[in-house]
Amino acid sequence: MQPITYIINPEVLSHKEKFSRLFKEAQPCKHVAIENFLNPEVADQLFENFPPFETLNVKRKSINEDKAEDYHFERWHPIFSQVRDAVQSEEFCTWLSEMTGVEGLRSTDDSLGSGLHQGKNGSFVDVHVDVNMNPEKGLWRRINLLIYLNKYWKPEYGGDLELWDVDMKNCIKKIPPYHNVAVIFYTDDNSPHGYSRIHVPEHESRKSFYTYYYTPIGEGFTYRDSKFLPRPDESLGKKLITNVKETIKINTKRALKFLGVKKLDFQDKN
Repeated sequence: MQPITYIINPEVLSHKEKFSRLFKEAQPCKHVAIENFLNPEVADQLFENFPPFETLNVKRKSINEDKAEDYHFERWHPIFSQVRDAVQSEEFCTWLSEMTGVEGLRSTDDSLGSGLHQGKNGSFVDVHVDVNMNPEKGLWRRINLLIYLNKYWKPEYGGDLELWDVDMKNCIKKIPPYHNVAVIFYTDDNSPHGYSRIHVPEHESRKSFYTYYYTPIGEGFTYRDSKFLPRPDESLGKKLITNVKETIKINTKRALKFLGVKKLDFQDKN
């Protein structure tokens, strides 16, 4: 296995204290956006070898989202596995724990570990809070890492990562999905996030590499499923449909979890 400095920019690793301060002071949730996160040649290899949209097996398409994702690294160029191994390594997890102040972070080897997201023209993901547990592994989800891989992205394409206040009244921060920018954020009730509908040429797409980090379940944990949260300017009809759909989904999953069902992602066709 290559040293993580082969994958992750050593300048990033050497500025842990600076990123820790920015992370802890950020609003509306603890987060930090880091430019040039990967070594440039690594980011370019990921971009150049990013799998076609049609080959990603999980298509999430509903009133609240339109994107594709996958996590089968053996199907892709070896650089993807090398990046996964680096960001899931003990060395990087230790760095991340010290940077965020969340002790004992680690990732997993399933769809809730590392993978890829991609959206074609019209793609969007409404604002939501993430599920706070990996039910199969019995772990508490604490931190998200998103690495954007959009080398020729233009501002007019849209697709900024939006960070909203917990009352869903204001979008406090927007982070464009520019190439080799990583966003690290704390996932709790104070981290509503999503992105608005993108407008891109036929050959373009919004690409990202994700990794989720966990700790053992401990004090302060209460299970929370993912939940879409309507923006204030959305139509009354969409707000009603979203609220009804999310209530049914959450109650169904809660019942299945009570019955011992651990595989709760029914859109996973891998």
